[in-house]
Amino acid sequence: MSSIQKKTDVILIGAGVMSATLGSLLKELAPEWEINVFEKLGEPGEESSNEWNNAGTGHAALCELNYTSEKPDGSIDISKAVKVNEQFQVSRQFWSHLVKSNLIRNPQDFIMPLPHMSLVQGEENVAFLKKRLEALSASPLFEGMEFSDDPEKLKEWIPLIMEGRTTNEPIAATKIDSGTDVNFGGLTRMLFDHLESQGVQMNYRHSVEGIKRTADGSWEVKVHDLDNGRIETHTAKFIFIGGGGGSLHLLQKTGIPESKQIGGFPVSGLFMVCNNPDVVAQHHAKVYGKAKVGAPPMSVPHLDTRFIDNKKSLLFGPFAGFSPKFLKTGSNLDLITSVKPNNVFTMLAAGAKNMSLTKYLIQQVLLSKEQRMEELREFIPNAKAEDWDLVVAGQRVQVIKDTEDGGKGTLQFGTEVVSSEDGSVAALLGASPGASTAVNVMLEVLEKCFPQHMNEWEQKIKEMIPSYGIKLSENPELFKEIHASTARTLGLIEKEEAYC
Repeated sequence: MSSIQKKTDVILIGAGVMSATLGSLLKELAPEWEINVFEKLGEPGEESSNEWNNAGTGHAALCELNYTSEKPDGSIDISKAVKVNEQFQVSRQFWSHLVKSNLIRNPQDFIMPLPHMSLVQGEENVAFLKKRLEALSASPLFEGMEFSDDPEKLKEWIPLIMEGRTTNEPIAATKIDSGTDVNFGGLTRMLFDHLESQGVQMNYRHSVEGIKRTADGSWEVKVHDLDNGRIETHTAKFIFIGGGGGSLHLLQKTGIPESKQIGGFPVSGLFMVCNNPDVVAQHHAKVYGKAKVGAPPMSVPHLDTRFIDNKKSLLFGPFAGFSPKFLKTGSNLDLITSVKPNNVFTMLAAGAKNMSLTKYLIQQVLLSKEQRMEELREFIPNAKAEDWDLVVAGQRVQVIKDTEDGGKGTLQFGTEVVSSEDGSVAALLGASPGASTAVNVMLEVLEKCFPQHMNEWEQKIKEMIPSYGIKLSENPELFKEIHASTARTLGLIEKEEAYC
């Protein structure tokens, strides 16, 4: 096996939406920097970013009930919902900049307007939904959200869900028309096409086997070219690890102190996809329910209209599953090999704390198709088994770490960036809201890892993201202006119907 040695400025590991976003930001801010991308698979966006491996919800906290928790005094805490929505607005602004600058075209190939709805049953839940709407209405970010517990109105909104419903239990929904469906696989491919045209070196079927620090403080990456068996050595001043579930192993290889006491717990997902076009045509929304008592946040049931390959689809799920793999294309040894002397106690503590989650996942794995159909019929009473097929979605690796408030071995449900103190390496771990907040997360990476450049970059960042450094929730007029302008650029509404 011959060996190749190369030097570059930036190495991005993993060709998913996070690396695509960071690469696109860097190309705008430092066009002269050389960037190399390494991806184990043959194409970009094939794992977590792929449109069949995630729910495609432009997570803006418009419908996800787990982002608005009820406090002991009965009031609703909307702080997380506001934060997630703010972050999604940042993504919309950056995507709009790329479209306006002709760096990517045809936004309808990755983003479509779609109502976002929350649906609940039972008196207690209906009261919660009402209170949630009142709390959210105080923020300009959620303007336009409607509530209804009138079955006739709900038949207009969600005919497929209301048809054949016989229960007398109270039912209610909120609806907001400014939601979107995002094809993150399509977006990822577009961004990498753009980057390749800008001279970024794309290396598919290249597996990163090792990462180590060199004497001058840069990073040496050992890469296996899977097509010809060659081992290549690449060095760079900065490395970003955006390998989805594979990021944890690579982070551990860096040996940085920040990688210690961190573990990962893999959760796989399954969706049911409708194969009957007549049924698909009867539903036009993303409708999120409430997770069952004892179920983890990532198991919130939802019935989603999706636009995949320019075709309307209907998905229901997710059903959780368990596999020791950290990636769909990973190894059954992934979980075992991620346990190290420095994180074994963290992992054991998490195992002891999360027995109920383990039990839940085992129950989910053992569900028959008919049992899954029963869950679907809570949403679509008349659902027929022959109209629905099962699709295996992506693997998610939830972060386990020691926290001040949660103690040892706390399971984190969210997206986390781990970076070295000197900012020369950063890794993205975790799951939802992930892709939806990619631009905001990557701006945080830039702030942490390139503080010396932020002054010179700030002007350009503000051109791309006009609200940079400003809270839109505290600036209603600016929010309206930006929301209307990004909606027009991304083709989400006609100019004369602009959000106002």
